[in-house]
Amino acid sequence: MTILSKSLNALGLLLLVHACYSAHEHSSLQIAASPSSPPISSTPASVTPRSSTAPAATTALPLDITLETLASVLLLCLGLVLGSSVLKPIEWRVWAGEIERGRGGDAERKGEFVGNPFAGLEERAGFVDVRARRREFAEWVREQEGRESKS
Repeated sequence: MTILSKSLNALGLLLLVHACYSAHEHSSLQIAASPSSPPISSTPASVTPRSSTAPAATTALPLDITLETLASVLLLCLGLVLGSSVLKPIEWRVWAGEIERGRGGDAERKGEFVGNPFAGLEERAGFVDVRARRREFAEWVREQEGRESKS
């Protein structure tokens, strides 16, 4: 990641944390400002409207908190995109051409594979042909026995 992408991610994260804190403070101030209990009156409970016992309706977030949240998300997205590695080609012929050209030692240093792109899959134990390996081993044993008998 470059310095630019790291700084954009840090700034975006800081703004997002501040926006979340501001939203929390706004909601807690709204709850504190609302009446916690219905007003005491001389009317019986059966006549008292239900809306007085329901919690007060919350108001929408202020525009500055909403804009800060959107700006922080955009900065985080931009920082992540700028910090990502170069995309690999999608088309098979382009990708195969790059592999055949074999980007040399530079590709090996970066951890990219050179040569057969399916070598990792073909060398896995689940894809090993056990019978062929047995045959190879049996031939090797016969060769070793033949060498020992000649000596």
